[in-house]
Amino acid sequence: MTTNIQQTFDFLNQQVPVWNPNKTLIKNANIQLFMNKHKIPSIEELHGKSIQNPEWFYESLLEEFDILWQEQYQQLLNTEKGAPFAKWFIGGKTNLHYYTIEKQISQGRGNTVALIWEGENGDTISYTYNELNEKINELTAALTSLGVSKGDRIGIYLPPIPEAPISLFACAKIGAIVIPVFSGYGAEAVASRLNDGEAKVLITADGFFRRGKIVKMKEEADRAVELAPTVQQVIIVNRFNRNISIHPSRDYWYEELIGNHSSQEAETEFVDSDHPFMIMYTSGTTGRPKGTVHTHTGFPLKSAIDLYFCFDIKRTDRIFWQTDFGWMMGPWLFLGAAVHGATVVLYEGSPDFPHERRLWELIKRHQVSIFGISPTLIRSLMVKDVEVPNLPSLRILGSTGEPWNPTAWHWFLEKVGNGRCPIINYSGGTEVSGGILGTYPIFPLKPCGFHGPIPGMAASVVNERGEKVEHTVGDLTIRAPFLGMTKSFWNDDQRYVEAYWSKWEGIWAHGDFAAVDQHGFWYLLGRSDDTMKVAGKRIGPSEIEAAVTAHEAVKEAAAIGIPHPVKGEVPVIFAVLHVHEDSHSDLEQELLAYAARSLGKALKPNKVHIVSELPYTQSGKIARRVIKSSYLGEPLGDISTLKNRESLKEIAKRGKGIEYIG
Repeated sequence: MTTNIQQTFDFLNQQVPVWNPNKTLIKNANIQLFMNKHKIPSIEELHGKSIQNPEWFYESLLEEFDILWQEQYQQLLNTEKGAPFAKWFIGGKTNLHYYTIEKQISQGRGNTVALIWEGENGDTISYTYNELNEKINELTAALTSLGVSKGDRIGIYLPPIPEAPISLFACAKIGAIVIPVFSGYGAEAVASRLNDGEAKVLITADGFFRRGKIVKMKEEADRAVELAPTVQQVIIVNRFNRNISIHPSRDYWYEELIGNHSSQEAETEFVDSDHPFMIMYTSGTTGRPKGTVHTHTGFPLKSAIDLYFCFDIKRTDRIFWQTDFGWMMGPWLFLGAAVHGATVVLYEGSPDFPHERRLWELIKRHQVSIFGISPTLIRSLMVKDVEVPNLPSLRILGSTGEPWNPTAWHWFLEKVGNGRCPIINYSGGTEVSGGILGTYPIFPLKPCGFHGPIPGMAASVVNERGEKVEHTVGDLTIRAPFLGMTKSFWNDDQRYVEAYWSKWEGIWAHGDFAAVDQHGFWYLLGRSDDTMKVAGKRIGPSEIEAAVTAHEAVKEAAAIGIPHPVKGEVPVIFAVLHVHEDSHSDLEQELLAYAARSLGKALKPNKVHIVSELPYTQSGKIARRVIKSSYLGEPLGDISTLKNRESLKEIAKRGKGIEYIG
């Protein structure tokens, strides 16, 4: 814990709830109906019972969600090899396609709309569950004809188009393992994931729209495959009918391939409950991506649980989340919605193209009822003073990826939700298949806060000795295995244990600072692995950044610690202005003095640099590790998760000839 992080929490602790649910929302909410059904009087008791009696909890939800088994499991949880290697639903056989798409059809909802897609150019496609299943079957048969079988790894390097979820479910139906790859990656990043997973097939597209321009995807895929020798076949979705190079013995047009298997019924491969269906890569603190392994009954059911309790998803909902298939929220959205029989709205393009009203028009056109977005994007729209029309179809707002600031949170609540839709603050990670902390629509909301751990997650805040603490800042941990927990890292058990289970015995350390306030609200207060130690005093980047962003000229900031011959470390701040033209020769010194007044002489930053932009990961997090490496001229490691790599050139230039002050 650091003094300034504690001060930030002390400020939040004094805030009061600013939004309250109405009686109708409370009465009809899934979480309230579930507690009524099981005669549970409070969320605290529900959470406690979910941890103390997991058999009751998960079996109740399996029944609630109508989860289908080909062979019933004999044991819910086995921890013979220790908590890090827990196994779920021992002896059971199923397939995620069987208990999602096939279930919806067998239960009479085949004509319900499953997917609505909109391209950046305005094209739209809609599939019912019957129609989506037909497309899945055609691709399943086509993949089987190419020799794909259970356990094979398939790279999916696609933009947000219908073929992305179709490919996901088709691979799962075979028992193959998907490797989702972000559509904006370059060849090297794609190849590193294909090589690590030893992918046999790559599914890609000729291109996609981005701000009215065609992004040439097949060319990147070709370069990636040259670097990934295990890839034997490449399947190309024809998005633009471009004239592209075709490798005769390797490349197949998606449409021609499935055309050979039109309306063909493919068998579902029933697999063991813990059979992997996905290797999803997430960035690590060392820069090398971590291949989290997710199973047929882990990731999909965890997604469904969180959507049910936190986002109150119903069969009648249309849910849209601004995301890419290559990030956790893409598969999370498709799989969780399919368990519940809801409709997913998928959008290909930029959220502010051809104008800043694009998202609101999309929500209105497709009658979206649950809408998720990152705080970064909201801050961007807020700064542009985007006018938001009345959106009566909305009932739930969602956010994930990074902490809120109160101003942006209020803007989202009032401007987008019209003061009536709750913001479901949600945080966890790829390695947990969803959320650790969540918010529920039946309780009052505090800006930026969470109601607490999601049922099933034995989360607690601990001190440096791993002891639980109250009303003070500590490390966010999980004290028991949970459904959706990554099944290690792909071919790297040692790194998995070191990453999450090595700090305290039997406790998952998530790497976040957290605290619980006097009203029971939880807060995330920055990454514990970004903490600096300045002249013996520990301080997190968020409070240093807050000292600069309090200046009216500053839009956002990032703080890193660099080595210092006397103090050990000193902070350096990179600031982005609301209006870059406001920059002048003395402003950096002005901001430095401004920060020093806030932080005190001992924690005074070494330097403030004004830059045009900061590097962000695709999930909306400031890439502080990469900023530090770039500034110090050190190897960058894997930077494939960055949205804007060009920003690093400016940062690296500022790092030449570093001088230490103070």
